[in-house]
Amino acid sequence: MDLGLKGKVALVAAASRGLGRAVAEELATEGASLVLCARGAEALDETRNHIEQTSGTPVLVVPADLSLAGDIANVFSSGLERFGRVDILVTNAGGPPTGQFDTLSRESWEAATRLTLHSALELTRHVLPGMKERRWGRILNITSIAVKQPVDNLMLSNSLRAAVTGFGRTLANEVATWGITVNNIMPGYTRTERVTELARMMAEKEGISAAEFVGRWEREIPMRRLGEPREFAALVAFLVSERASYVTGTSIPVDGGWIRALL
Repeated sequence: MDLGLKGKVALVAAASRGLGRAVAEELATEGASLVLCARGAEALDETRNHIEQTSGTPVLVVPADLSLAGDIANVFSSGLERFGRVDILVTNAGGPPTGQFDTLSRESWEAATRLTLHSALELTRHVLPGMKERRWGRILNITSIAVKQPVDNLMLSNSLRAAVTGFGRTLANEVATWGITVNNIMPGYTRTERVTELARMMAEKEGISAAEFVGRWEREIPMRRLGEPREFAALVAFLVSERASYVTGTSIPVDGGWIRALL
């Protein structure tokens, strides 16, 4: 299936590892040029080199802290200078710290809000005018299964990714007439560094091994295994493609059946 992504320019946030990197690699395979950002310059350079060598796709990397509006502006302006436009935006950010309400300070909430919610808002604010002008655009927010079925001990993530979901769903109606789609995609337990670290921290609190804790997750998933980043990235590529031009305002899980809700 030709997804119609050849010649498109995609900005993928938090793309040096995990889900963001998998998305970048998938979009490169489909022929999209890439603007990638993350905090670590070394990991970003390695990601760029790998993608350019394996796909031949041009990749611009810009180190950035997505909790800082100035860094976000620099990512966008650098992409504009290199490629002239951004057709596709994939918002993404590292998960905020774990914890229950009583353990989280006002500062924790403010930092998590800047990283998780404000980064999606600011990235969208920059790309939207050009998308409207060209009457074509794709905005996809990477959220979490936690917005549908909250996960214990993830107060910040449960709350703020739900806020991103509300933003994306509302924006979808506002920009649909310009040929711009806005969707949310909800990863479940996927084999990434973030999930591995989360399992380690949760296991330590219970005095068990990380492998035992991962096994508990796997027993909750009807497919009885964690997802792979490439499986998640495949759906992202479709949702930001020309072929998904009538899909907007949705929140789609990639979770192996973990969410038990009907809708």
